[in-house]
Amino acid sequence: MRDKPPVPHTALRPPSEVMRLRRMGAAFPTRLSFLRTLLRRLSGEGAELRRPVWNIDAQGYGHAVYSITLGGRDYGLVAVATHLPDDMRTDRVIATAWDSSYVLYDGIPDAAEVARIAAAAPRQEAARFTERDLVLSRANKSVRLFDHVVTALRAGRQPDAAMIQQVGYLMRTTAVYGNGKFGIADRGLIADRPGLSGPFAAEMLTVWMIRSFTHDLVEHIGGAPLEPSLKRHLGIGNSTGLGMAPFLVSHPVLLNNWMMVRETALARVLAQPSVPHDAQARLRQLADRAARHLQAWQVDDPASQARIDTLRAEWPQVAKLLSAETFSQAQPLTRVMTETHTLSCDAQELTAALLIEPFGDLVDGLTECMDDPFGPGPVGFADTGALRDAIDAQYGWALDIDFADPEQTRQFWYVSEEKLEPRLGDRHLEPGAELESPLDIARRVQALWQVLPEAPQQLRAFREEHPEHELALVRVATALRHPYSEIRDNLIAGSCLPIDMLRCKLAFFGASKFDPKSDRWTRITLAQGAPLPDDLGQPDADDWWLPVFDA
Repeated sequence: MRDKPPVPHTALRPPSEVMRLRRMGAAFPTRLSFLRTLLRRLSGEGAELRRPVWNIDAQGYGHAVYSITLGGRDYGLVAVATHLPDDMRTDRVIATAWDSSYVLYDGIPDAAEVARIAAAAPRQEAARFTERDLVLSRANKSVRLFDHVVTALRAGRQPDAAMIQQVGYLMRTTAVYGNGKFGIADRGLIADRPGLSGPFAAEMLTVWMIRSFTHDLVEHIGGAPLEPSLKRHLGIGNSTGLGMAPFLVSHPVLLNNWMMVRETALARVLAQPSVPHDAQARLRQLADRAARHLQAWQVDDPASQARIDTLRAEWPQVAKLLSAETFSQAQPLTRVMTETHTLSCDAQELTAALLIEPFGDLVDGLTECMDDPFGPGPVGFADTGALRDAIDAQYGWALDIDFADPEQTRQFWYVSEEKLEPRLGDRHLEPGAELESPLDIARRVQALWQVLPEAPQQLRAFREEHPEHELALVRVATALRHPYSEIRDNLIAGSCLPIDMLRCKLAFFGASKFDPKSDRWTRITLAQGAPLPDDLGQPDADDWWLPVFDA
């Protein structure tokens, strides 16, 4: 059999452009996002979500069990709903009680395992779990919308569609833990399983199943069913803080693979010599949907709302580019992307997501390349001269930083003793810098470069003489093989905004409606518009990019 010819693509956008924090912080979900990928697989397998246990009282307290088959294996979700006084409801990590808690279980739990989990899950970190427990999560109600839906259903009417579109969820998770935390299964246990081998697939499965529980719970309390189109636009909220940000630094090859796949997908799309008429119409339809999505996206933070307002004003210029005149030219989508370079980063990144969306046949297979089963490879420099050349080529941006300027070292990352969660401190005003986590990659690489000898030296001898620079040396070697592995900004500068790292990662999850509450934490919506269990396998089950509600 002859090998398939390579798929043509344009030049990828360079890391010097893509890996800057401001652009990473303008990311939007794409059809390559982890939740989209998971739900396409569930649809393709004809998966059926079952609910073998429903032990919930009239007030909405108790437990339920859901099960689903994915990749030939059964998984169960144990959901526990408890009474939570209003004065204890907080999304902060210091919380000790929540409206609901969950465990994704390896298999279908029997009665004894359900009882164990129902007792342990509400305690979260205070409890301990087993390797049959794959994911641990908890969620709080969006009290305003939850109560509104219950009241409407009890009165014999459907809830307000505009309110559902605006809020987007009945509950928001405050943590979705995987990979061995608190005794749950290590990632290695499921890394090779069909359906769960992709990044955060187990967590995304958990979130989607939790969403179904919130639907069932509000219908149970309200005593009536929600209209499916309304239910479809009730996703799951999430509150995410600093804990997520260091992941992108500590997993450089994984970050590279995510970015490389997205950029390769965009390059494949842009390389098309022409665009079929049905795809042209689809792009215009999606651009209109994006405009309506932007109109519905409101946040309290003035700076973030100003960015949204600018994007709303710019978006008609993008939509106008999707004209018959544009599509009559060679590589028309390359022209569309090029023409956005005078617009904001937000407009450019939304355009990239738009252009990728209609071309699943061209790009969906790339999602198989988003995992990292190997990690950083060996350090392969011939000598210190080759190392110096690599730093010059990959880290010129880091060498340009003046670390004698106090603002360039103002912040330090550390892990809190109480919650074992990442935190940021002010190096010049707060104690604790001696406990700093090694996220100061730019400073470390610059320090390595400064001690390199002028004349090339055997690398082994240099490493033995300077073991303090080993981390920086490995980062340089990684960046040489994996060009999108490094965030090309100073992560300890006073100007560093962790929210940019959060948004980048959350967009890969499939999040939308980013609602920053500071530069260190945000609320988002997942699975708004996503298929309901009964939608799986339907022709339009995957059509929920930037969803809007059509009354």
